[in-house]
Amino acid sequence: MKAICPVNPFRPTAQAVGRFILSLFTLTLILGGSATAQIRRKVIIDQDCSGPGGSNMQTLATLIQSPQADVLGITVATGNQWRDEEVVHTLRLLEIMGRTDIPVVPGAVFSLWRTHEEAVLWQQRYGKVGYAGAWDPRWWHEPFVVPPPKEGMPTTKPSTEDAAHFLIRMVHKYPHEVTIYEGAPMTDLALALRIDPQFAELAQELVFMGGSLNPATDNVEFVNVPRHEFNFWMDPEAADTVLHANWHKITCTTVDISLKTQLTPAMVEEIAKAGTPLAQYVAKYYLHAPGADLMWDELAAAAWIDPSIITKRDVRYMAVDTEHGAAYGNTLTWSEGDKPKLPTNRVEILVDLDLERFNRMFVDLMKGATPPPAPH
Repeated sequence: MKAICPVNPFRPTAQAVGRFILSLFTLTLILGGSATAQIRRKVIIDQDCSGPGGSNMQTLATLIQSPQADVLGITVATGNQWRDEEVVHTLRLLEIMGRTDIPVVPGAVFSLWRTHEEAVLWQQRYGKVGYAGAWDPRWWHEPFVVPPPKEGMPTTKPSTEDAAHFLIRMVHKYPHEVTIYEGAPMTDLALALRIDPQFAELAQELVFMGGSLNPATDNVEFVNVPRHEFNFWMDPEAADTVLHANWHKITCTTVDISLKTQLTPAMVEEIAKAGTPLAQYVAKYYLHAPGADLMWDELAAAAWIDPSIITKRDVRYMAVDTEHGAAYGNTLTWSEGDKPKLPTNRVEILVDLDLERFNRMFVDLMKGATPPPAPH
Protein backbone atom coordinates (compact mmCIF):
# COMPACT_ATOMS: atom_id res chain seq x y z
CA MET A 1 0.00 0.00 0.00
CA LYS A 2 1.27 3.50 -0.89
CA ALA A 3 2.18 5.54 2.14
CA ILE A 4 0.30 8.77 2.61
CA CYS A 5 2.52 11.65 3.77
CA PRO A 6 0.81 14.09 6.09
CA VAL A 7 0.83 17.72 4.98
CA ASN A 8 3.25 19.90 6.97
CA PRO A 9 1.37 23.13 7.67
CA PHE A 10 4.68 24.97 8.25
CA ARG A 11 6.13 24.06 4.83
CA PRO A 12 5.12 26.67 2.23
CA THR A 13 3.86 25.56 -1.17
CA ALA A 14 5.54 26.70 -4.38
CA GLN A 15 2.58 29.00 -5.02
CA ALA A 16 2.98 30.60 -1.59
CA VAL A 17 6.69 31.17 -2.14
CA GLY A 18 5.95 32.77 -5.49
CA ARG A 19 3.35 35.09 -3.97
CA PHE A 20 5.81 36.06 -1.21
CA ILE A 21 8.57 36.92 -3.71
CA LEU A 22 6.13 38.95 -5.82
CA SER A 23 5.01 40.84 -2.71
CA LEU A 24 8.61 41.65 -1.80
CA PHE A 25 9.27 42.88 -5.34
CA THR A 26 6.15 45.08 -5.27
CA LEU A 27 7.07 46.49 -1.86
CA THR A 28 10.56 47.27 -3.11
CA LEU A 29 9.16 49.24 -6.03
CA ILE A 30 6.85 51.17 -3.73
CA LEU A 31 9.68 52.01 -1.33
CA GLY A 32 12.01 53.37 -3.92
CA GLY A 33 13.09 51.02 -6.66
CA SER A 34 15.69 48.79 -5.00
CA ALA A 35 16.31 47.04 -1.74
CA THR A 36 19.84 48.48 -1.70
CA ALA A 37 18.42 51.99 -1.39
CA GLN A 38 16.84 51.01 1.92
CA ILE A 39 20.06 49.86 3.57
CA ARG A 40 22.50 52.58 2.52
CA ARG A 41 25.01 53.25 5.29
CA LYS A 42 25.35 56.81 6.51
CA VAL A 43 28.76 58.45 6.17
CA ILE A 44 30.26 61.90 6.56
CA ILE A 45 33.36 62.59 4.47
CA ASP A 46 35.98 64.77 6.15
CA GLN A 47 38.49 65.48 3.41
CA ASP A 48 41.17 67.92 2.28
CA CYS A 49 39.46 68.27 -1.06
CA SER A 50 42.30 69.32 -3.34
CA GLY A 51 41.51 69.39 -7.02
CA PRO A 52 40.54 69.22 -9.70
CA GLY A 53 40.93 65.47 -10.00
CA GLY A 54 43.33 63.37 -7.97
CA SER A 55 42.85 61.08 -5.01
CA ASN A 56 40.73 63.38 -2.87
CA MET A 57 38.15 64.22 -5.54
CA GLN A 58 38.07 60.59 -6.70
CA THR A 59 37.38 59.51 -3.11
CA LEU A 60 34.37 61.81 -2.89
CA ALA A 61 33.15 60.26 -6.14
CA THR A 62 33.79 56.70 -4.89
CA LEU A 63 31.52 57.18 -1.88
CA ILE A 64 28.86 59.23 -3.66
CA GLN A 65 28.70 56.72 -6.55
CA SER A 66 28.29 53.73 -4.26
CA PRO A 67 24.67 52.55 -3.96
CA GLN A 68 25.61 51.35 -0.47
CA ALA A 69 26.58 54.79 0.87
CA ASP A 70 24.41 57.66 2.03
CA VAL A 71 26.72 60.69 2.12
CA LEU A 72 25.25 63.07 4.69
CA GLY A 73 27.79 65.80 4.02
CA ILE A 74 31.35 66.69 3.11
CA THR A 75 33.39 68.62 5.66
CA VAL A 76 36.48 70.32 4.30
CA ALA A 77 39.75 71.06 6.12
CA THR A 78 43.03 72.51 4.95
CA GLY A 79 45.48 69.82 3.93
CA ASN A 80 46.75 69.28 0.39
CA GLN A 81 45.42 72.75 -0.44
CA TRP A 82 43.93 75.57 1.63
CA ARG A 83 40.35 75.07 2.77
CA ASP A 84 38.65 77.75 0.65
CA GLU A 85 40.03 76.51 -2.68
CA GLU A 86 39.17 72.95 -1.64
CA VAL A 87 35.57 74.03 -0.99
CA VAL A 88 35.39 75.46 -4.52
CA HIS A 89 36.65 72.19 -6.06
CA THR A 90 34.15 70.19 -4.00
CA LEU A 91 31.15 72.31 -4.96
CA ARG A 92 32.09 72.11 -8.63
CA LEU A 93 32.47 68.31 -8.54
CA LEU A 94 29.02 67.95 -6.98
CA GLU A 95 27.58 70.14 -9.72
CA ILE A 96 29.21 67.94 -12.36
CA MET A 97 27.83 64.82 -10.66
CA GLY A 98 24.36 66.30 -10.17
CA ARG A 99 24.48 65.89 -6.38
CA THR A 100 24.32 69.45 -5.10
CA ASP A 101 21.93 68.19 -2.42
CA ILE A 102 24.99 67.07 -0.41
CA PRO A 103 26.07 69.87 1.95
CA VAL A 104 29.65 71.10 1.67
CA VAL A 105 30.66 72.36 5.10
CA PRO A 106 33.81 74.48 5.59
CA GLY A 107 36.07 73.28 8.39
CA ALA A 108 39.43 74.22 9.82
CA VAL A 109 41.75 76.59 7.94
CA PHE A 110 44.63 76.13 10.38
CA SER A 111 45.96 73.23 12.46
CA LEU A 112 45.42 73.12 16.22
CA TRP A 113 49.01 74.07 17.02
CA ARG A 114 51.37 73.55 14.12
CA THR A 115 51.77 76.57 11.86
CA HIS A 116 53.32 77.09 8.46
CA GLU A 117 56.07 79.16 10.06
CA GLU A 118 56.83 76.47 12.65
CA ALA A 119 56.87 73.78 9.96
CA VAL A 120 59.43 75.77 7.93
CA LEU A 121 61.68 76.19 10.97
CA TRP A 122 61.26 72.51 11.89
CA GLN A 123 62.42 71.46 8.42
CA GLN A 124 65.43 73.75 8.65
CA ARG A 125 66.43 71.95 11.83
CA TYR A 126 65.47 68.34 11.09
CA GLY A 127 65.45 68.10 7.31
CA LYS A 128 63.07 68.81 4.46
CA VAL A 129 59.90 66.75 4.09
CA GLY A 130 59.02 65.33 0.69
CA TYR A 131 55.53 66.85 0.68
CA ALA A 132 54.00 69.68 2.73
CA GLY A 133 50.52 70.11 1.24
CA ALA A 134 49.20 73.68 1.31
CA TRP A 135 52.46 74.73 2.98
CA ASP A 136 54.68 73.34 0.23
CA PRO A 137 56.91 76.08 -1.27
CA ARG A 138 56.39 74.64 -4.77
CA TRP A 139 52.84 76.04 -4.88
CA TRP A 140 52.54 78.22 -1.78
CA HIS A 141 50.03 81.06 -1.67
CA GLU A 142 48.25 82.92 1.13
CA PRO A 143 45.49 81.02 2.98
CA PHE A 144 42.38 82.79 1.70
CA VAL A 145 43.44 83.17 -1.93
CA VAL A 146 41.42 80.98 -4.31
CA PRO A 147 43.17 80.47 -7.67
CA PRO A 148 40.78 80.26 -10.66
CA PRO A 149 39.65 76.60 -10.79
CA LYS A 150 40.47 74.77 -14.01
CA GLU A 151 37.13 72.99 -13.98
CA GLY A 152 35.16 76.25 -13.70
CA MET A 153 33.78 78.26 -10.80
CA PRO A 154 30.75 76.69 -9.07
CA THR A 155 27.47 78.56 -8.80
CA THR A 156 26.38 76.70 -5.65
CA LYS A 157 27.42 77.86 -2.20
CA PRO A 158 28.80 76.03 0.85
CA SER A 159 26.90 75.57 4.08
CA THR A 160 26.96 78.42 6.59
CA GLU A 161 27.46 75.87 9.38
CA ASP A 162 30.99 74.97 10.47
CA ALA A 163 32.35 71.43 10.15
CA ALA A 164 32.70 70.65 13.87
CA HIS A 165 29.10 71.55 14.69
CA PHE A 166 27.79 69.76 11.59
CA LEU A 167 29.62 66.57 12.61
CA ILE A 168 28.24 66.80 16.14
CA ARG A 169 24.70 67.52 14.94
CA MET A 170 24.68 64.53 12.59
CA VAL A 171 25.84 61.95 15.15
CA HIS A 172 23.20 63.21 17.58
CA LYS A 173 20.56 63.03 14.87
CA TYR A 174 21.59 59.48 13.88
CA PRO A 175 23.26 58.02 16.98
CA HIS A 176 25.49 54.99 16.29
CA GLU A 177 24.59 55.07 12.57
CA VAL A 178 27.15 57.46 11.08
CA THR A 179 30.60 56.41 9.87
CA ILE A 180 33.17 59.19 9.93
CA TYR A 181 35.41 58.83 6.89
CA GLU A 182 38.62 60.80 7.45
CA GLY A 183 41.01 61.55 4.58
CA ALA A 184 42.45 64.85 5.80
CA PRO A 185 44.48 66.13 8.72
CA MET A 186 42.16 65.41 11.67
CA THR A 187 41.61 69.02 12.79
CA ASP A 188 37.84 69.03 12.24
CA LEU A 189 37.35 65.84 14.26
CA ALA A 190 39.55 67.10 17.10
CA LEU A 191 37.54 70.33 17.28
CA ALA A 192 34.29 68.35 17.38
CA LEU A 193 35.68 66.29 20.28
CA ARG A 194 36.69 69.43 22.16
CA ILE A 195 33.16 70.82 21.80
CA ASP A 196 31.33 67.55 22.51
CA PRO A 197 33.21 64.72 24.25
CA GLN A 198 30.38 62.35 23.23
CA PHE A 199 31.07 62.85 19.51
CA ALA A 200 33.21 59.72 19.01
CA GLU A 201 31.02 57.34 21.03
CA LEU A 202 27.89 58.52 19.19
CA ALA A 203 29.44 57.73 15.81
CA GLN A 204 29.30 54.20 14.43
CA GLU A 205 33.02 54.03 13.58
CA LEU A 206 36.04 55.95 12.32
CA VAL A 207 37.60 54.99 8.98
CA PHE A 208 40.71 56.92 7.99
CA MET A 209 43.67 57.12 5.67
CA GLY A 210 46.77 58.05 7.62
CA GLY A 211 49.87 56.82 9.34
CA SER A 212 52.88 54.95 8.04
CA LEU A 213 54.56 51.87 9.49
CA ASN A 214 57.27 50.33 7.33
CA PRO A 215 56.55 51.09 3.67
CA ALA A 216 58.59 49.26 1.05
CA THR A 217 59.36 52.16 -1.28
CA ASP A 218 61.99 54.52 -2.66
CA ASN A 219 59.46 57.37 -2.66
CA VAL A 220 61.24 60.53 -1.46
CA GLU A 221 58.44 61.26 0.97
CA PHE A 222 59.16 58.11 3.01
CA VAL A 223 62.63 56.80 2.20
CA ASN A 224 64.35 58.76 5.00
CA VAL A 225 61.42 58.91 7.43
CA PRO A 226 59.26 55.78 7.02
CA ARG A 227 57.00 56.65 9.97
CA HIS A 228 56.23 60.09 8.53
CA GLU A 229 52.81 60.55 6.90
CA PHE A 230 51.37 63.89 5.78
CA ASN A 231 47.94 63.84 7.46
CA PHE A 232 49.50 63.11 10.87
CA TRP A 233 52.44 65.47 10.27
CA MET A 234 50.36 68.54 9.40
CA ASP A 235 48.37 68.41 12.65
CA PRO A 236 49.93 65.91 15.09
CA GLU A 237 47.96 67.11 18.12
CA ALA A 238 44.66 66.69 16.29
CA ALA A 239 45.51 63.18 15.11
CA ASP A 240 46.64 62.10 18.56
CA THR A 241 43.48 63.53 20.14
CA VAL A 242 41.26 61.67 17.67
CA LEU A 243 43.10 58.37 18.08
CA HIS A 244 42.61 58.53 21.86
CA ALA A 245 38.86 59.23 21.65
CA ASN A 246 36.19 56.70 22.59
CA TRP A 247 35.38 55.23 19.15
CA HIS A 248 33.56 51.91 18.88
CA LYS A 249 35.84 50.89 16.01
CA ILE A 250 38.78 52.41 14.14
CA THR A 251 39.98 51.20 10.73
CA CYS A 252 43.19 52.55 9.25
CA THR A 253 44.56 52.56 5.70
CA THR A 254 48.28 53.32 5.99
CA VAL A 255 50.89 54.44 3.47
CA ASP A 256 52.12 50.82 3.36
CA ILE A 257 49.04 49.38 1.65
CA SER A 258 48.28 52.54 -0.32
CA LEU A 259 51.59 52.17 -2.15
CA LYS A 260 50.26 48.95 -3.71
CA THR A 261 47.64 50.89 -5.68
CA GLN A 262 47.82 52.96 -8.87
CA LEU A 263 45.30 54.57 -11.17
CA THR A 264 46.66 53.47 -14.55
CA PRO A 265 46.13 55.05 -17.99
CA ALA A 266 44.28 51.87 -19.03
CA MET A 267 41.81 52.29 -16.16
CA VAL A 268 41.26 55.95 -17.04
CA GLU A 269 40.75 55.07 -20.71
CA GLU A 270 38.04 52.57 -19.78
CA ILE A 271 36.35 55.09 -17.48
CA ALA A 272 36.42 57.77 -20.19
CA LYS A 273 34.48 55.52 -22.59
CA ALA A 274 31.42 55.74 -20.33
CA GLY A 275 31.01 59.35 -21.46
CA THR A 276 29.22 60.50 -18.29
CA PRO A 277 30.08 63.90 -16.80
CA LEU A 278 31.95 62.20 -13.93
CA ALA A 279 33.83 59.86 -16.27
CA GLN A 280 34.92 62.82 -18.40
CA TYR A 281 36.00 64.73 -15.29
CA VAL A 282 38.13 61.81 -14.03
CA ALA A 283 39.70 61.33 -17.45
CA LYS A 284 40.51 65.02 -17.86
CA TYR A 285 41.90 65.77 -14.41
CA TYR A 286 43.40 62.57 -13.02
CA LEU A 287 46.99 63.05 -11.88
CA HIS A 288 49.32 60.83 -13.89
CA ALA A 289 52.71 61.47 -12.32
CA PRO A 290 55.06 59.45 -10.10
CA GLY A 291 53.35 59.15 -6.72
CA ALA A 292 50.41 61.36 -7.70
CA ASP A 293 48.41 58.50 -9.22
CA LEU A 294 48.48 56.38 -6.05
CA MET A 295 44.96 55.72 -4.78
CA TRP A 296 45.56 56.70 -1.16
CA ASP A 297 42.08 57.65 -0.04
CA GLU A 298 40.03 55.76 -2.64
CA LEU A 299 41.25 52.50 -1.10
CA ALA A 300 40.13 53.47 2.39
CA ALA A 301 36.69 54.38 1.03
CA ALA A 302 36.39 51.23 -1.10
CA ALA A 303 37.39 48.97 1.82
CA TRP A 304 34.59 50.50 3.90
CA ILE A 305 32.10 49.92 1.09
CA ASP A 306 33.27 46.33 0.50
CA PRO A 307 35.54 44.97 3.26
CA SER A 308 36.09 41.75 1.31
CA ILE A 309 38.57 43.46 -1.04
CA ILE A 310 41.00 43.43 1.90
CA THR A 311 42.84 40.10 2.17
CA LYS A 312 44.93 40.75 5.28
CA ARG A 313 44.48 42.85 8.41
CA ASP A 314 46.40 43.50 11.60
CA VAL A 315 45.58 45.08 14.95
CA ARG A 316 47.86 47.60 16.63
CA TYR A 317 47.56 50.27 19.27
CA MET A 318 48.22 53.63 17.60
CA ALA A 319 49.13 57.18 18.57
CA VAL A 320 51.10 60.12 17.18
CA ASP A 321 54.38 61.61 18.41
CA THR A 322 53.57 65.08 19.78
CA GLU A 323 57.01 65.79 21.23
CA HIS A 324 58.42 68.73 19.31
CA GLY A 325 61.56 67.00 18.11
CA ALA A 326 62.76 65.19 15.00
CA ALA A 327 59.93 62.62 15.21
CA TYR A 328 57.16 65.19 15.70
CA GLY A 329 54.09 63.90 13.84
CA ASN A 330 55.42 60.37 13.31
CA THR A 331 53.18 57.31 13.63
CA LEU A 332 53.51 55.37 16.89
CA THR A 333 52.25 51.77 17.13
CA TRP A 334 52.46 48.91 19.63
CA SER A 335 51.38 45.29 19.77
CA GLU A 336 49.14 44.06 22.57
CA GLY A 337 52.00 43.06 24.88
CA ASP A 338 54.06 46.20 24.31
CA LYS A 339 51.49 49.00 24.52
CA PRO A 340 52.08 51.79 27.07
CA LYS A 341 50.15 52.00 30.33
CA LEU A 342 48.52 55.23 29.21
CA PRO A 343 45.16 54.49 27.50
CA THR A 344 45.44 53.79 23.77
CA ASN A 345 42.97 52.44 21.22
CA ARG A 346 42.96 49.26 19.15
CA VAL A 347 43.16 50.11 15.47
CA GLU A 348 42.43 47.63 12.69
CA ILE A 349 45.08 48.17 10.02
CA LEU A 350 44.58 47.14 6.40
CA VAL A 351 47.66 45.21 5.27
CA ASP A 352 46.94 43.68 1.84
CA LEU A 353 44.24 43.72 -0.82
CA ASP A 354 42.84 42.02 -3.88
CA LEU A 355 44.16 44.66 -6.26
CA GLU A 356 42.28 43.39 -9.31
CA ARG A 357 38.94 43.51 -7.48
CA PHE A 358 39.66 46.97 -6.08
CA ASN A 359 40.57 48.31 -9.52
CA ARG A 360 37.44 46.76 -11.04
CA MET A 361 35.28 48.23 -8.30
CA PHE A 362 36.72 51.72 -8.77
CA VAL A 363 36.38 51.67 -12.56
CA ASP A 364 32.79 50.42 -12.38
CA LEU A 365 31.84 53.13 -9.87
CA MET A 366 33.37 55.89 -11.98
CA LYS A 367 31.58 54.57 -15.10
CA GLY A 368 28.18 54.11 -13.49
CA ALA A 369 25.16 56.34 -13.11
CA THR A 370 25.18 58.53 -10.01
CA PRO A 371 22.61 57.27 -7.45
CA PRO A 372 19.90 59.68 -6.32
CA PRO A 373 19.86 60.95 -2.75
CA ALA A 374 18.83 58.43 -0.10
CA PRO A 375 15.46 59.09 1.53
CA HIS A 376 15.76 60.37 5.13
